[in-house]
Amino acid sequence: MSVWDAIVGQPKVVEELRRVAEGDGRGVAQSWLICGPAGSGTMQVARAFAAALESPDHGEGGLPTKITSQILADRFPDVVTLSTDKVTIGIDEVRDLVTLSEQMPSTAPWRIIIIENTERMLERTTNVLLKEIEEPSAHTIWLLCAPSAQDVLPTIRSRTRLVTLGVPVADEIATWLEREVRVLEDPTKRERARAKAVGGRAGAKAARSGKSAKAPKPAPAPEPRPVSHETAVRIARLCEGNLDIARLYARYPSVLRSRDQLVNNVLKMTRASQAVVFAGELYGSAQEQANERAEQAAGERQAEFRKLNGLSPDETVPADLRRAYTALAKKDDIKRHATRMTRDVLDRAFTTIASIYRDVAVFQNDAEGSVGLINIENRDAIAELSAQLTREQTLARMDAISTARRRIAGNGNALLDIEALFCALLPERR
Repeated sequence: MSVWDAIVGQPKVVEELRRVAEGDGRGVAQSWLICGPAGSGTMQVARAFAAALESPDHGEGGLPTKITSQILADRFPDVVTLSTDKVTIGIDEVRDLVTLSEQMPSTAPWRIIIIENTERMLERTTNVLLKEIEEPSAHTIWLLCAPSAQDVLPTIRSRTRLVTLGVPVADEIATWLEREVRVLEDPTKRERARAKAVGGRAGAKAARSGKSAKAPKPAPAPEPRPVSHETAVRIARLCEGNLDIARLYARYPSVLRSRDQLVNNVLKMTRASQAVVFAGELYGSAQEQANERAEQAAGERQAEFRKLNGLSPDETVPADLRRAYTALAKKDDIKRHATRMTRDVLDRAFTTIASIYRDVAVFQNDAEGSVGLINIENRDAIAELSAQLTREQTLARMDAISTARRRIAGNGNALLDIEALFCALLPERR
């Protein structure tokens, strides 16, 4: 099984990077800019490329080597990844990477540094990186990931080799979902039930601190199950080429149901009072989903910590490890992560709302036969809405969605911005 098999819908990119990895190492470009729309798989491509460069079999063996497995799991010492849940990447973080890039790799041919969301670097932060990108150390390769080349400074674009990913098509996404993704039960719901059984907040605090002796064992999680063909096809249509959203919908059916509810709410809104209520529901749902995912991520970090230190899930963490263990689930870190994820959930909701008016425009231009609908399940309601709106009104509503997205990205009051958007989507009185 090749390391490239997990890359969805990027055959030209895979062929290009495979040739580079299997070629003469002396001719490898050492600064790369991997660009692609949200959810197209830029980080997956970066990690696969890193594994192909570092592994002796270039990631092409029947079974993955130990090096390949460690790189794909982000555990290999010579491949460093910088990801952030903050709005911007800090200058000190980049300075640390520049210092690290000067060190020789410990076991592999290259020290590879991957930066996710390079567009989040401010100009002064980018300037710290600029010289190292232009003249990297002989043993270092930089892999920068961004949505597009226009999102990074021209000085970075001109000093890197550009790789551009396309949007995966629905058939490829459906096949990938059936083959690779499994349906999961949300673990945070089980943890909340467990915390409630031992006394609400006290039980939750004990679980975070590693003192879990008094907490009953949680019910065993059900075995992950494959995604059905019908569900995979539907999700592939609804995700609009975004693999991250497709994976989320497949793993957590409740998130997909929330999307369906959002579409139904938007289509049945007729009064300002409904708009305000539905906006509140969306904001509350976004906060709930973000908090659950943030708590889940903290739980996964602590579970990994237990595994690395040879501790069973219900074993009390020793005193000398407890401080490091609790640091993985600090309240401030969870809150910051949840705030960032709330924006991501709202951004996904805006994409869903935009898909409604995209379908309206399809009807208004008699293009259903050529491009199809995203929200097929709501065809009748969308057809009725397309008859009520003019083309200009449809475009005005899509502009309102873009405005709300920009306001929230600029730290606006999210609830007020959503309320303003939903009021702008109301049908005009005649």
